[in-house]
Amino acid sequence: MKKWVLILSLCCFTVNGMAEDKRLIDEVTLGIGESKDNIGIYRLGARKNFDKTFFDTDYGRLSGYYEASLNYWEKGGDHIYGIALSPVFVYYFGNKSNSIHPYIEGGIGVACLSDTKIQNRDMSSNLNFEDRVGVGIRMESFDFNARYLHYSNAEIVQPNDGIDIFIFTISYIF
Repeated sequence: MKKWVLILSLCCFTVNGMAEDKRLIDEVTLGIGESKDNIGIYRLGARKNFDKTFFDTDYGRLSGYYEASLNYWEKGGDHIYGIALSPVFVYYFGNKSNSIHPYIEGGIGVACLSDTKIQNRDMSSNLNFEDRVGVGIRMESFDFNARYLHYSNAEIVQPNDGIDIFIFTISYIF
């Protein structure tokens, strides 16, 4: 697993460096977490931040990002790979000129999983939704985040066991 993380990270840096005026990605992210029933979660992502902010005040502003991620879930010999894409809205607290920006975030995206079962969980379909809420702190070149993720198929197919994940993420901002 370490090899594909290193290879993908190098690809992200290379592709981003080749872009002329506009970057294809603004951040790379690494995350590690766990479900309530001890399924280990590992996540590698790439983000493209919104170019705009909304509702700018001295107290905060609304913005967001798109995130594409590769995910690996494992427990006791079982494992699932996943690819997810999510638009995420972020409310940053404080003035833009501050060097530290605490925030809250939320979003709903889609995920495609390599298998429908892991341990006693039956997701029933390879296509699932990825819901998220989180809190974080953004500083200069780094972003630290604690997040709750929920994957399920929205009861399109039964059974719909879903999975709840708590994950910590660090992002490097270009």
